[in-house]
Amino acid sequence: MMRSPGRDPAPSDGEEASDSTPLLQGAWPAEGAPVCCSARYNLAVLAFFGFFVLYALRVNLSVALVDMVDSNTTSADNVTSKECAEHSAPVKILRRQTGKRYQWDAETQGWILGSFFYGYIVTQVPGGYIARKVGGKRLLGFGILGTAVFTLFTPIAADFGVGALVVLRALEGLGEGVTFPAMHAMWSSWAPPLERSKLLSISYAGAQLGTVVSLPLSGIICLYMNWTYVFYLFGIVGIIWFILWISLVSDTPETHMRISQYEKEYILSSLRNQLSSQKSVPWVPMLKSLPLWAIVVAHFSYNWTFYTLLTLLPTYMKEILRFNIQENGFLSALPYLGCWLCMILSGQAADNLRAKWNVSTVCVRRVFTLIGMIGPAVFLVAAGFIGCDYSLAVAFLTISTALGGFCSSGFSINHLDIAPSYAGILLGITNTFATIPGMAGPVIAKSLTPGNTIAEWQTVFCIAAAINVFGAIFFTLFAKGEVQNWALSDYHGHRN
Repeated sequence: MMRSPGRDPAPSDGEEASDSTPLLQGAWPAEGAPVCCSARYNLAVLAFFGFFVLYALRVNLSVALVDMVDSNTTSADNVTSKECAEHSAPVKILRRQTGKRYQWDAETQGWILGSFFYGYIVTQVPGGYIARKVGGKRLLGFGILGTAVFTLFTPIAADFGVGALVVLRALEGLGEGVTFPAMHAMWSSWAPPLERSKLLSISYAGAQLGTVVSLPLSGIICLYMNWTYVFYLFGIVGIIWFILWISLVSDTPETHMRISQYEKEYILSSLRNQLSSQKSVPWVPMLKSLPLWAIVVAHFSYNWTFYTLLTLLPTYMKEILRFNIQENGFLSALPYLGCWLCMILSGQAADNLRAKWNVSTVCVRRVFTLIGMIGPAVFLVAAGFIGCDYSLAVAFLTISTALGGFCSSGFSINHLDIAPSYAGILLGITNTFATIPGMAGPVIAKSLTPGNTIAEWQTVFCIAAAINVFGAIFFTLFAKGEVQNWALSDYHGHRN
């Protein structure tokens, strides 16, 4: 959808004409505020490392748990399919069996892994609301610090028993739950509209790289040291990041000590007609907003596939494709490396389409969401139907997860397009619904694969693909790209 750069009269919520007009009219041009060493890109880089740590803290248990559990306890629970031949000869490695082992069956392990989400879902909306009131800097910082500190106590909690570990993981979830809404709230004050895709894709891409690094690194630590060091290493890294974050970041451009006057004016002028000054939150019109529910459905659908693969991909690699533990760690991480690359590239592409080609915001968000949800659905189904072709299976699963990275410039940041002043709260709402697949998806997938056969996994992949397709279509039909009337101070006022 191409538009001329001229100004249009202010439209109603149902129109899309305004979302493609230049957002810096009569003010500071995009090239006027350099990228290099800028405060906004320094924020993006620090946020990148923050989400790197965040996801490393989240996924390390899924790897360490394999070494924490007595193999004799789970051997009866885990059914390895014989449909595919052993992929490679077992690699004999001298292991340090110094870590304590626990008698936890498969159901108990499921509760331990799932307990994180019971805390995570609780603090989504409160996190967005508090970030809007007090700023996202401290909320995000202390959220990750709390998670890091709790992670350090994981070995002690495991010694106390399953109940203590479940409570600890739920507390970690409470800490992590505020992070994404807090970051969105910060970007509502920091991200010029024509740089949103780039800045947010950089910051949130840290989550994917954190997964890429922590999966194999946790496996290596378990092999050559013992599982306790997995939690000590990532916990300490989280504390170091917190010190840097608190020292170098500010909630808004106005309060930043080292930002140039030029960049500050550029950011503030670009957001001048986008933000609301009203202190109360318009909950009723917000919850009646169809564009918000379009994001909710897309976010839920995308996360169903994301969490199912994040939790069960190592199992699929081991039990179906029968890769050994070393190959499993690296191959399970490979899809997230592809996703990280797609997030970075899609952010650049999306903002170029908006700034240089004058493509409307809503068109960019719809196209990138379609690529990021339909593409993964196609390759996920294909991965289930190619049988024991190891190379194709790994390639299709990698492409499927990688293409999901395009959603980072699609529905994932659409909150900032439709209501920048309430972006943190909106993300809290959508992420609350999107956390449900993290609790339900893997459980349903496990129940559908009691025999660990290829046919059973085909069903899992097809269900995930169908949910993805539905979410993509719903978002395409009902998404918007302009600031909604209820999100502005003057309900009927001018809007960019």
